[in-house]
Amino acid sequence: MAPNPAPTPHIAARPRHSILVRLIAMMLLALIVLVGLAVLIIWLSVRPKHLVYSIEDGSIHGYNLSNNHLNANFHFVLRAHNPNSKVSIYYDKMEATVYYNDETLAFNTVEPFFQPHRNVTHIGLNLGAKDVSLYDPVAKDLKLERSAGEVELEVRLKAKIRFKVGAWKSKRRTLRLSCEPVIVHFSSAKNLGRALCDVDL
Repeated sequence: MAPNPAPTPHIAARPRHSILVRLIAMMLLALIVLVGLAVLIIWLSVRPKHLVYSIEDGSIHGYNLSNNHLNANFHFVLRAHNPNSKVSIYYDKMEATVYYNDETLAFNTVEPFFQPHRNVTHIGLNLGAKDVSLYDPVAKDLKLERSAGEVELEVRLKAKIRFKVGAWKSKRRTLRLSCEPVIVHFSSAKNLGRALCDVDL
């Protein structure tokens, strides 16, 4: 008697949902690659350069320090240089603070503005100290510098900015500037030396 033939192994059909998942995954991967290439092409065509900021001028008016309480008006001119040929900048919000020995003396905001490409913009910063209480050592150091005719300050700025390239606009990013030492002379006969700002973006 001839032996019975071996049963043919049953090959299970591949579920349709697994094919669909693979197809979606391949489409997502292709989309990611295309977006990456588009970003790379934009970056290569734009070639963004670093933004440069500095404090160009500074003065103090209405200065009065009594019983460790300070009243004064600080005025600075911030120079913002955008060297990029294709990138413009929206400054949607900007805050400025004056520090002395890491203690806050004055604070104010700046009106929103737009900076075109290849542009230098000068921004006036007006900050008022009204009855600001100072620690005794800080007040003593400030009095000594006042008697010497000049004071060394630090100006910090925080801004929400957006970049514009053609019709494309980026999401908001946080720009932080630290400008020091800003040496301000109490005598109006002397000019402030330029103080470069460290940029954190």
